[in-house]
Amino acid sequence: MNEQDNLKDSLGFHLGITYRKLVNLFQQRIKAYDITTEQWSVLYQVYQEDGVIQKTIAERLYKDKPTITRLLAQLESKQLIHRTAGIRDKRSVTVRVTPAGAEIIHQTYPLERQLMSDVKTEIGESSYEELLMLLRRVHQLVQDQSDRE
Repeated sequence: MNEQDNLKDSLGFHLGITYRKLVNLFQQRIKAYDITTEQWSVLYQVYQEDGVIQKTIAERLYKDKPTITRLLAQLESKQLIHRTAGIRDKRSVTVRVTPAGAEIIHQTYPLERQLMSDVKTEIGESSYEELLMLLRRVHQLVQDQSDRE
């Protein structure tokens, strides 16, 4: 058996391929807004909770602190967010969305929703919901095993 045959039943392999293709497709749809999908996910978190702290963004997106710091710096340079040191703890960074950042979310969120709607239409609503449930179970299983190691 060659390696390709071994990967045909690999969950990680198929998740990776699917993830990259979904990200690439969404990136194509938001390219005109001069924002990457990674930046978009951070901006969306800030838009959802204006005044969120950097640590919370990292936890929600399962990203490390240096990655979030880099993404926030990129968003700030584009004037889509504004960062300030925390009032009680200067090490804590509070992040707020700017009007320009909110406008990008208003214009691009429907593109993300349409992409997910296209997937739902293709595989069916119940299959979509079942897929999400199964992915959450796999995530929890992997998280539990990781916590034990």
